[in-house]
Amino acid sequence: MKKSILFSLAAAVVAAFALAFTPPVESMKVDTAASVVAWKGAKVTGTHNGKISVKSGKLDFNNGVLTGGSFEIDMNSITCEDMSGGGAAKLVGHLKSDDFFGAEKYPTSKFVITQVVSRGTTGAYKVVGDLTIKSTTKSIRFMADVKEEGGKMVATAKITIDRSEFDVRFGSGSFIDNLGDKTIYDEFDLDIKLVASK
Repeated sequence: MKKSILFSLAAAVVAAFALAFTPPVESMKVDTAASVVAWKGAKVTGTHNGKISVKSGKLDFNNGVLTGGSFEIDMNSITCEDMSGGGAAKLVGHLKSDDFFGAEKYPTSKFVITQVVSRGTTGAYKVVGDLTIKSTTKSIRFMADVKEEGGKMVATAKITIDRSEFDVRFGSGSFIDNLGDKTIYDEFDLDIKLVASK
């Protein structure tokens, strides 16, 4: 009985010391003005691209190593950069409509990191997390790179999303037959840059 008590006390002391010397997690706020998400979508007859503003976010570090974080993007900020004038306005309006992302009802999309794994070199990670678009949340994974620039941490990643998994099915050949050259591919690309500082 005494040995058991002594062992428990020793374990508690070791745990206390371990906690005392564990570096605290440092959360760095994302600079929304310096951060951006670029998008690119494709259809049978061509591609379109533009940007979406980052609304908020944070990146968590432990001794300079990425451990977690999250960010939100403003779906009402979608722009089109490969067209101008009425054509661009029409495309953006359609993307914000219920046919696509329903920006009025779902004004933000969100990503929350659930796991970070080192790829073996400094600043290179495999990131796993939950992406929410509209009312659907799915786990996704991708490669990301983080480096320090001028006292700030800059995280970049390229992600390919299957929109049909998030109930965005307009013009999808996976769900609608005989679309021909009106088919819009399910996959779209996001090129993400997050700049964070203390």
